[in-house]
Amino acid sequence: MTPVEPSACVAPPPDLPVRPAAELHGVGVRYGAVWALQNVTATFPRGASGLLGANGAGKSTMIKALLGLVVPDRGAMTVLGASVGDAPVVARARVGYMPEVDAHIPGMNAVSCVAYCAELAGLPRADAMQRAHEVLYYVGLGDARYRMVDTYSTGMRQRIKLAQALVHDPDLLLLDEPTNGMDPKGRSDMLELIRDISHRKELDLIVASHLLPDVDYTCDHVVVLDRGRVAAQGPIAGLKAHGRRVFELRVKGDPDASGRFIETLRSAGTECHMTDDAMRVFMPEALSTRMLFELASQQGLQIRHLRPSVPTLEDVFADAIGGE
Repeated sequence: MTPVEPSACVAPPPDLPVRPAAELHGVGVRYGAVWALQNVTATFPRGASGLLGANGAGKSTMIKALLGLVVPDRGAMTVLGASVGDAPVVARARVGYMPEVDAHIPGMNAVSCVAYCAELAGLPRADAMQRAHEVLYYVGLGDARYRMVDTYSTGMRQRIKLAQALVHDPDLLLLDEPTNGMDPKGRSDMLELIRDISHRKELDLIVASHLLPDVDYTCDHVVVLDRGRVAAQGPIAGLKAHGRRVFELRVKGDPDASGRFIETLRSAGTECHMTDDAMRVFMPEALSTRMLFELASQQGLQIRHLRPSVPTLEDVFADAIGGE
């Protein structure tokens, strides 16, 4: 009898589930009598995720809670599988953090500042200096790496914050308003950097921002916060789809009649969000565009413009927070 190879008797190990980059379960954070986060349950999968919300929605509080810098009043969190409550230092060691506010040390040049941050993360001095040079070139500050950070423009200070977040080679980046205060060219360059980090270098990241186009361009998944609560979450492409058709609509007639028209549309089962000069109407498949003309006519209005449109992240955001 031919002996059976031992390896043939060993079943291959099952595929292990991929842990999310971060998870929150029933998290609440209170400042005095105000709940900044209220019973937040959210999942940030691996890859590029956005944390979207208006100023004051609780984005920075969530980021600081994930870092262990703010201790929740209730709930539990994990970062890359590590419990933030039980081992905050372990979780934080694998994370790079770009804060919203400036955090450089006065009187230091850029390469010394970034190298010092690398040493704080545990790198030996020689390795820290080498990495500092590398990441400063990567973020576009190579030619200015010996300049004092105090002399940097707003856009350059944003870049050095990104550099110090990257210098210790983290597994997860937390970016809090990364384009804050930047001019259009600098903002565009920063978004390209973030997209390169997540999509080409395949580093997991969470981008907290109130700017919808920034999240839409750089991220594949989003968590929408509204007044400390999760208003929506999921893949951006799926949230945009809605399962409904979208039309851009302009009408001519009395403004009061326009208001009544919008209420009538909503009563008929559509959603209507106002933009600067048009309505965006979300219609279930069962409703026809003929109905739009009939309802407008009932209010004494003329439809002067009607065309199919593509759902946007702005539509998702307005829908999630109940925007008009």
